[in-house]
Amino acid sequence: NKCINYLFAPAATSSVLSVLLWYTICFFDVELLTNEDTNTVRFDSVSKEENGSGLYQVDTLVKISTANEVRTVTVYGSNWSIVVADKTVILFDQSYQTILLLLHFETDVDAIDVCLDGQFLAVCERNGNLHLVYVPHKKILLTRVWVFFIVHCVYVYFTGVKKMVVVDNLLYILDTEDILSLWDLHFLVMVHCWPDLSIYDFELTTECGSASMVAPYLSVAISTCAFSSCSSSSRGQPIASVVVRCFTEALPENRFSRLLHKHMFEEAEKFAITFELDLELVYKVKLDFVLEQLASASVGGYGQDVWSELVDEAKTNLTKITDEQYVVDYCLKAPWPTFETAEKMLNHAATRYSSLQIQEALARLATFCSLQGLENFNGIAWIEFLNSTDNLGDILTHLRDGDMKGAQLLWLRYEGQIAVEFDESRLEAILSAIPEDLPSQDLCPWFRTVFVPFVRRVLPGGQRNLAKWLEQKARNLELTEKGAWPQNGLDLAVLGVPSLWTWMKSDDNNGAREVENLKALVSNLRRLLDLHRKYNCKLSLSVFEKGSALSVAFFMLDKVPAPELIAATVENSILPYAEEHEIPFDELLLQYIKDLLERCSSQTTTLFTEWEAKAVAVLGCMTDTDLMVDAVLEIMQKAVVPWSNVVEKLVQQYLEMDGPKQELLKESYRLMEIRKLLRGYGIRNFNLSNTNQIMTLIRYILKQDVPTALEDSLTLADAYKLPTSQINYLYLIQLIGQGKTEEILTVLKKLSSAEAECVIERLTSWARLQLEDKDHISDEVRKGKTLCFNIKVHFVYFLQDDALKSMECENNLIMFKAIAHLQEDFDVFFTPSNYEDPNIRKQIQEHHITAYENTRGRHSSKAKATTAPVVANDPDGKTKTISTEAGLRRLGRQLQRTEQELWSDLALRALGVGKVDKALKIFSELYEHHYNSSTGKVLFTAAKTLCQMLEADVPMVLPDDMDLPAVIHYLACQAITVCHSDLLLDCLELCKCTRIAMDVYHQCQLSDNYGFIAKVSAEKDPCSQWSFQDVFNEDCIVLDPVSVLPVQYEITNCLLPISQDTKLYPLDCSCLSHCSFEDGSNYLQPLLGPLTNMLQMLQECSQLELALRVLVNSYGSCLQHVTSNVMDIKLSAQLKKYNVCLNDLRKTTTSILNAVAVALLNKVFNWRVVDCDLAIGLCTLLSKVDVFKILWKVIDNTWQNYDKILAVARVGANLCCLYNEAEEQKKFLSVITDAEWGIKLSKLEISIQPVFRQRPEMKSSLIPVLVKNRKITPDIILQYCSTFGLDHDGVINQYITTLLLLQEDEEGAGDPGQEEMQPLCHADTLERVLQIIPMLHSTNELTDSLCAAIFKLSPYNYERIEVVLKIIQAADENVTRFSVSQAMGLLQHLKSYKRVSPPSDVENTYLLENSLLPNPLSSSRLPFHLLMQTKHYWKIISPELTEETFPTLLLISKLMKVNLDKLYMSAANHVFEKKMKPLLLEQRKKAQGHHGNNKETFKVAMTMMKYIHCIQSPEWAAATAHRITQELPPGYEKTQSLRFCLALGDAWLKDPNLEEAARARGETFLSKLKLQFQRSATENTLIASQLSSPEHLKLTGLPARLIVALYEHSSVEQRYRESGGQTYPDIHAAVKEIATINKVDILKIRNMMLEKWICKTGPAVAKDIGNQDCVSNIEEDPDLMRVVYMLQSCSMDDAVRLLKPILSAETWPLSTSGPRLTFCHRTRALLCLVRLADSATLEAQLQIPSNKILYYLKCYIFVSQLEALNIPYTVRSFLSSPKEGLVKGLWKNHSHEPQAVRLVADLCLEYQVYDPQLWNSLLQKLLGFNLVRRHAPEKSLYRHNLPDQQATLYRTFVLLLKCPFLLNLDLIGIANRFAQFNLPAFALGTLLLIPCANKKPQQVQGFLSVCNPVTVLEQVEELMNTGELAGIPAQIRETVLTFISQNGQHQKLLTTKHFNHLKQHVVSNGQPDQVKDLVDYLISQNRCLKVADSVLHHFDYCSVTENNKPVILLSLFFRSFLNSRMEYWDKPV
Repeated sequence: NKCINYLFAPAATSSVLSVLLWYTICFFDVELLTNEDTNTVRFDSVSKEENGSGLYQVDTLVKISTANEVRTVTVYGSNWSIVVADKTVILFDQSYQTILLLLHFETDVDAIDVCLDGQFLAVCERNGNLHLVYVPHKKILLTRVWVFFIVHCVYVYFTGVKKMVVVDNLLYILDTEDILSLWDLHFLVMVHCWPDLSIYDFELTTECGSASMVAPYLSVAISTCAFSSCSSSSRGQPIASVVVRCFTEALPENRFSRLLHKHMFEEAEKFAITFELDLELVYKVKLDFVLEQLASASVGGYGQDVWSELVDEAKTNLTKITDEQYVVDYCLKAPWPTFETAEKMLNHAATRYSSLQIQEALARLATFCSLQGLENFNGIAWIEFLNSTDNLGDILTHLRDGDMKGAQLLWLRYEGQIAVEFDESRLEAILSAIPEDLPSQDLCPWFRTVFVPFVRRVLPGGQRNLAKWLEQKARNLELTEKGAWPQNGLDLAVLGVPSLWTWMKSDDNNGAREVENLKALVSNLRRLLDLHRKYNCKLSLSVFEKGSALSVAFFMLDKVPAPELIAATVENSILPYAEEHEIPFDELLLQYIKDLLERCSSQTTTLFTEWEAKAVAVLGCMTDTDLMVDAVLEIMQKAVVPWSNVVEKLVQQYLEMDGPKQELLKESYRLMEIRKLLRGYGIRNFNLSNTNQIMTLIRYILKQDVPTALEDSLTLADAYKLPTSQINYLYLIQLIGQGKTEEILTVLKKLSSAEAECVIERLTSWARLQLEDKDHISDEVRKGKTLCFNIKVHFVYFLQDDALKSMECENNLIMFKAIAHLQEDFDVFFTPSNYEDPNIRKQIQEHHITAYENTRGRHSSKAKATTAPVVANDPDGKTKTISTEAGLRRLGRQLQRTEQELWSDLALRALGVGKVDKALKIFSELYEHHYNSSTGKVLFTAAKTLCQMLEADVPMVLPDDMDLPAVIHYLACQAITVCHSDLLLDCLELCKCTRIAMDVYHQCQLSDNYGFIAKVSAEKDPCSQWSFQDVFNEDCIVLDPVSVLPVQYEITNCLLPISQDTKLYPLDCSCLSHCSFEDGSNYLQPLLGPLTNMLQMLQECSQLELALRVLVNSYGSCLQHVTSNVMDIKLSAQLKKYNVCLNDLRKTTTSILNAVAVALLNKVFNWRVVDCDLAIGLCTLLSKVDVFKILWKVIDNTWQNYDKILAVARVGANLCCLYNEAEEQKKFLSVITDAEWGIKLSKLEISIQPVFRQRPEMKSSLIPVLVKNRKITPDIILQYCSTFGLDHDGVINQYITTLLLLQEDEEGAGDPGQEEMQPLCHADTLERVLQIIPMLHSTNELTDSLCAAIFKLSPYNYERIEVVLKIIQAADENVTRFSVSQAMGLLQHLKSYKRVSPPSDVENTYLLENSLLPNPLSSSRLPFHLLMQTKHYWKIISPELTEETFPTLLLISKLMKVNLDKLYMSAANHVFEKKMKPLLLEQRKKAQGHHGNNKETFKVAMTMMKYIHCIQSPEWAAATAHRITQELPPGYEKTQSLRFCLALGDAWLKDPNLEEAARARGETFLSKLKLQFQRSATENTLIASQLSSPEHLKLTGLPARLIVALYEHSSVEQRYRESGGQTYPDIHAAVKEIATINKVDILKIRNMMLEKWICKTGPAVAKDIGNQDCVSNIEEDPDLMRVVYMLQSCSMDDAVRLLKPILSAETWPLSTSGPRLTFCHRTRALLCLVRLADSATLEAQLQIPSNKILYYLKCYIFVSQLEALNIPYTVRSFLSSPKEGLVKGLWKNHSHEPQAVRLVADLCLEYQVYDPQLWNSLLQKLLGFNLVRRHAPEKSLYRHNLPDQQATLYRTFVLLLKCPFLLNLDLIGIANRFAQFNLPAFALGTLLLIPCANKKPQQVQGFLSVCNPVTVLEQVEELMNTGELAGIPAQIRETVLTFISQNGQHQKLLTTKHFNHLKQHVVSNGQPDQVKDLVDYLISQNRCLKVADSVLHHFDYCSVTENNKPVILLSLFFRSFLNSRMEYWDKPV
């Protein structure tokens, strides 16, 4: 066997065991039983000694079962219990409670035994294996194979034995017939036998310890599970299970207990009767069994029939029990399945045994019913609730679960019990148990009405924790309930803020700091709510708390999205907000601008500057000019640079204004410009404190490579007052380093002469220093220095005005130029000191000449191959190696040696080879750099050579577009300017000839046919056009250059006949006019031919002027040539040779000259402008007769061309002077005079033609025309008179008169004929007149006319009036009609004055009377004439009086010598009417008038006072002030004005010179004024204190009554009722001020008010303090609040001193005739005292412990109420009396009195007096008394109930809910009483408390069918929303809505606000039928929107609650469908 072999492997033993163990477990199920199947059986007697039957106990110990059938079972016994079933061995402990070992073998086990106290187990299998098992380790130690030879000796004696066991002397034998027998071993006698039992096997496990026992404990293995089911018929059948049982002999008590344990109650009952045991124990056990069954029934384990039987069984058995306490306990602990059963059983127990425990259980049952509801009653839950003693814990559980209604109900029912053990830890537990997500609207009502008052009453110290929690909770609502924020936070936070009345003085130590924090939060939330509602400004609480009123306003402005909306926001929100918070409006806006700029400027780039526009928009809303300028300054400082258009426009706007801060604004603008400038260079933050820093900044700017660097630096320097020369100097040095020549010159040209001189001197010094530093010069630096030398070339230009400095600079310039060129051209560097050394210069020159000669030699050899001569091979003409003439020339020039000669040779050489361009460049440099006679000689030679080359047509190299004739002429002109005197005449002749040649060329045609020029005729030398007169320009035909130019240059060469090679001596000339005949040459003959040809060509082309010039020049030279030689005798002989030529030349010249002169003269006269000089010259060529004839012909034929006439006449006059023709000259002069006046007057648009060339006396006819012309001047008039000899006095008078009147008319109406002409200004008019007046012989006539005419001028034309006055002054005549100086002074004042009022009727009348036209200046100017006429003075001045105009008007009044008092009075009245009245009216509208500290009002008042103080008459001053005061509205201003009037009245009476009558008037005035002042001051106090009601204002003359009325003001009551956060008037301050003003005794008034308020008697007092709540909150008695408020003005000790005597005195202690004191009075005094004194003071003064004070106060209230019922009690007797007896006595004797009924109710609640009958009667009485006292008919609504009646009814309902005997009350009767009061909501609430499940629905349905559901719902909202009713209002609403929905009464709520509740109720119930009914009804009523809304609500509810996807899809489809149809309805869903 593999398994057996494997068993002997040592290492595998445990594994095999495990496998076997697992295998066994798979096949067998062993179950250990602990007496669960225990039974008691009765056996017959087993011994003859025993009589009767025995009682035995059978216990089942083990049950072994298997899935397979057990073939054989063997039981073997020893000290250990072993069970063998086939192949399985199970080892148990002795008690069969533990399996020690379980093994499975391959074959059946035949034998088994245990040895060594159970340590080892031997097992024999049928296959012969013997196993030894170690039990503790459960290991098979070894296995061996044995052959067994067992001899059963005993079996020999006993046949058929199956098993036998020997114990002591007893032998147990089991035979093969399964019969067990017991034998005596010694005698082999059968002792006992069990033939009725079929026993398969047995085992003896325990021996009996007593010898008297018939048999030991026997454990028998039975073949079947049931003891009685085993029979002989079952033998040999397979066995499915094995059961081990034990049976022992038992006592009756044990059997009885077993029967009860087995719930065999009938057997137990019989057994108890049989054995006379405790029969009630059977009933109790049976009840306990029923109790268990009831528990199962409570959790739904049975049906209704089962638990009904159980209840009946319990009832039956309870009736059999006489133990009443057991019955009570059983009823209390039984989990009755229904509420009715529980109530019935508790009532049954109560009838059996009345106890407080049952009553409390009934009360808790009522609470449980209300908490869970009848339909949700559960027995287990009820028992748990009943047994729970931790009411607060239950409340916490409900709170944590979010069941607020349940928690409220428990609190309502057990508030008194909770209060006993309530402490801070429990308070914290409640607060922490409230869920975070509990809506505040559900929490606030309960907290307000119940919880917070409870904490204040029971645990005052808990207010600290409560306040802290409420504060945090309210803050959290901002996040959890955002929709209702901040109203919800305020509603919650205000709950923790006690009113002043509830916060007693003793509470100062109970969280005063936390309460103050909460008050601060409430205040903040109120203001935050105001922001939300008034200004639509939604701020977070944290932001609001951190901010201020200013920051809130800033936030509102920040929220404005666009600058365009700023104005509207400011008007609608900011301005009202500022007024509300008394913030100066303009200062607020200014601060906002500053804040905005500070926040945004540092974070904004130039791309985002919307804040600038916003700041500008805010500024536009300001009104204070000074603050607006400050705002502009701020914007300028913070705006992004460069400024935006908005900022720039704003700044420019304010710069154009006038104001005191204008200079500051300009300075800031200048600094901002600097800042803007610096921003361009990346400099944002700078602080320039000294000059060095500024210069450093300027150097930085100059180094920036920007075009505006210099300009910006100069701007910066100008801003800081620095010299600009330094900046220019630095900039020029920088430009020199950069090589910018043009820029340097541009800068220098812009400088002034002085600054340029300074800069140049500094640059010169700098240059010399730079050049001297030879050792530290790099190449680049040398280049820069080279440039600076080049710049010096131009310095001379800027120093031409100073000859000395110019010379010095020029010397430096020469040196710098030379050094620069040497460095640049030859790389030779000189310092100034080296250059001034001639030896060094000589060395350098010699070195370079040698180099040049060597280079020239090499070039010459190379040039042989070329035909053309080479001048230079360097393309630019410059080289550092001298290889050309140019290089040598430059070297010589720089070394100041003989370069001029070198240049001359080089130039002439170039000219000789045709290099005209090269030569001209050299000539130019010669002329520019060598301005001397040598240069003149070279230039002359060059010009002459060019003329010869042109004559010979020699080829030349010319640059493009060169005008060679002009160049030649230019060379000749240059030569004549610098030539030697010996060459001057030759140069002159050459200049004339070349000029003619140039002019001839310029008259040629445009085509280039000559080969050397492309002539541009338009480009002429501007200097050639300069002239001081008009130059004649002849019109002619163009010439042919090919024809005329060679001829002209031939003439030129003929006029210079001497060759250049001819040696000339000093004073010799080469020109024809001065050459000599000595050589025998005829110089005239060559000239005649070309001259004739030239003249002919010019005449043919009408070139008359050129012909004349050529002829005159040539003929003149010839004539001079002959003349000069005739003077020499030696040469005169040779003249004969010239005669022929000379005669021919003379004839030709004469003929041509006359013809040309006449033709040219006609051309000159017919040209547009006559060239007078040319004309005179031409005239001299003709005869005198011909000339005069021509001149007069031209004059006569010219019509009104006075310029031409004038020119021709002047020519004639000059000729007459030449010809000495006096008469003819006079004619010409007359024409000249007329022509000149014709020209002059024509410019004035005056024609002189009517008097032209007429006699002088006829010229006066033009005077009227002259003086009427606006352009005429006095000088013209005088000149005209002087010219023509007219009388100038008359003309002047006429002119002045016309001038003044004409100007006035033109200014008034305008001249339509001269609209284009501007009127003559007044200054010019005056100047003209003043210039003429000294020329008059007499000014009397002029002065008289002006004095009369001045008042005919417009009174608003100040300028014209001033002109007239100045003319009168200049005339220096005495004026009697008015004072000229006074008029001038008035005029000066009026000129500086701008009118503020419109023109008056007086002015219009004056204009009409004087025929003056209206003048637009009347709107801005005052009438001069009416002010001069003082009768209208005040009519004009009075409307003008303002604060701004007063200084000017005062000066005018002083000048006009009027009464100044009247002026001051008018000024004061005017300021009052125009400024003070509107200001006060505006302030009254804004409710600001009472403050009295308005800055603007104060300023205006000070102005008026200043004016009044200036009035010299005291009476007038007082009268003025009093009149103004009378018109003031009541308030601070009027009071102050009356005070001012009193001061003026005192000053009036102090006048020592006052007359008696005046003194009497003053005294009367002062006495009335004092009374008026007292009333006004009192009235102002009322206004300032916000107490100015009409009733109070009527009492201003009765101060004592007014003070009483003030303390009775409603604000006192409101102050104590409200929870804080509101502001109330300060009555203490008002009373104190009123008493001071009126000098009344405030102490006397206080005592009187104390007696009035504390000692009042009557039923009202008893009613007011009859409520228990008065202990901590007596809101019903405002008189006590007034007492407390009044005494708060004095110290606490004084208040205690006043009130303490009242507690013990018999009569009123504060007066001698006071009333007798009662406990009511003492209670009232104590109520006030506890609110005025702290705990320590009260304890010390009243000798009552501080923690008992409130209790004593409560006792005082009860005693006072007993006293009102005439029941004599003291506080001490009340404390010691039994309260239950007191209550019952009160009820017995005073139940008919309402006051006593309320007192009984209070005492029952306070001292927990619970009596069902008493409570039922009490509630009925409370309702009955209110019913009796109600006067309104029953059909009236509940609103007709008086407020106190409604409060009593509400309180009755609360007492109903608190009633511990709710189940025993007549709730239907109470509901009827509520219904009689028209309070159906309370009635329905009462019906809902009915505990009977059958009766309750019936009553509710019946009630709802007869009442109005709308009324019920309205009462729920209005009367039952206190939070104290613990879910009853919601239950009532749900009941009503359910009733309406089920009965289809939707129409009752359709038009009410409750319809939404109905709709939500129907949808939330999820009843499709009800939803369908509602929809159908709405459709029938055409309420489509409501239908849609209801359906969508239903869809949403179904989709959420059922997660129904089809419903969700249907909801979406329906919603989409509805929205698509909204066009037919009123709005979308």
